[in-house]
Amino acid sequence: MTQFSDLGLAEPLLRAVEGEGYTNPTPIQAAVIPTVLEQRDIIGIAQTGTGKTAAFVLPVLSRIHAMELTPPRRGCTALILAPTRELAAQIAESIRIYGKHMKPAVAVVVGGVKHNPQIKAMAPGVDVLVATPGRLLDHMDTGTIRLDGTSVIVLDEGDQMLDLGFVPAIRKVMAALPKKRQTMLFSATMPGPIKALAQDFLSNPAEVAVAAVSKPIDRIEQRVIHMPHAEKRDRLAELMADPDMERSIVFTRTKRGADRVAEGLVKVGFGAAAIHGNKSQNQRERALRDFKQGKTTILVATDIAARGIDIDDVSHVFNFELPNIPEAYVHRIGRTARAGRSGVAISFCDGTERQYLRDIERLTGITIAAEGEPQPFEKPPVPGANRQPRNPNQKQGRAGGQRKEGGAPSTRKPRRRKPRPASSAR
Repeated sequence: MTQFSDLGLAEPLLRAVEGEGYTNPTPIQAAVIPTVLEQRDIIGIAQTGTGKTAAFVLPVLSRIHAMELTPPRRGCTALILAPTRELAAQIAESIRIYGKHMKPAVAVVVGGVKHNPQIKAMAPGVDVLVATPGRLLDHMDTGTIRLDGTSVIVLDEGDQMLDLGFVPAIRKVMAALPKKRQTMLFSATMPGPIKALAQDFLSNPAEVAVAAVSKPIDRIEQRVIHMPHAEKRDRLAELMADPDMERSIVFTRTKRGADRVAEGLVKVGFGAAAIHGNKSQNQRERALRDFKQGKTTILVATDIAARGIDIDDVSHVFNFELPNIPEAYVHRIGRTARAGRSGVAISFCDGTERQYLRDIERLTGITIAAEGEPQPFEKPPVPGANRQPRNPNQKQGRAGGQRKEGGAPSTRKPRRRKPRPASSAR
């Protein structure tokens, strides 16, 4: 069996890997690491939970150690692009863990936080920059980050980049890089626009695929429970009371839905927190930290926010609402059964979600074990269809008695204006 010591990594990295308790690389690590060290471009197709992050972090750090290059001011030797803040933070943490005997200079550039600390971090230049595309472009436009000295770039979660509309931004970033560079692209699926991106920016890449595209990890026990939507919250609370429930992630389709589910769980005595795009960066980081440390055992998340959740001991994943994009199901359930463990994925399905379930089963090639009677088929609601049109003469704001966002109705009476004296009328 292949061991990390057989892959040609620098000695400080082997010490760090051994210190983390790892001896044998995963299939994608065994295939990717030697190829990266040969300085070839790579297309990696791997589902979540396969050890993909270490597959590119370890050889990138090994190359930096061997080259002994000094990054230019405001520049970086290696650039890693990620679709979400959480994933960027997770990658940076992996760099610090595996690079602890090298101490590489690392900076994280993401949205949702102030620009100035990022500008200061980048000013002397860094070995590795981990960034989301939008904020990176902001810094490039103002000249606070330059990429003309970058020799390695990694595009992680390519299909998620596509879903979030980042491909035009990625093209701008790629155009700013030197022509002579090493490029790596990783994705769980390979849709047409991502293939086109690879053709435009990778040179004779080696292709590594370690599993069938979109096939869920075999160690996950999958179940679907048919029920009316109104019964979902009570059923979720019942399942959470199971003693085997160690640490769980619950997925919703909307930000408001995530808040409501988390609030409902807290009301019945569970430690739960929501994480989504409307939360501040500090709130998201705190929720993730508390979840990792066990202060809360349930994390309620939307798809985008969950991409950076890389925690080994998540025992259960719940799809409170099935995703309308079948590939998202694969990413969701991949939050469990990590690092060789097994896991359970339980999905709730009401009448509006039956087509989503069919799409998921068609994509994954399996029939998910079902409980309960399928609900009468209903068309999914059109977002915003039930929203009442606003009176153009009505002013925005919170008048007396109007419900605040996420709060109870205000009891404060509207202020009455005193009538003006007739002599002052205009």
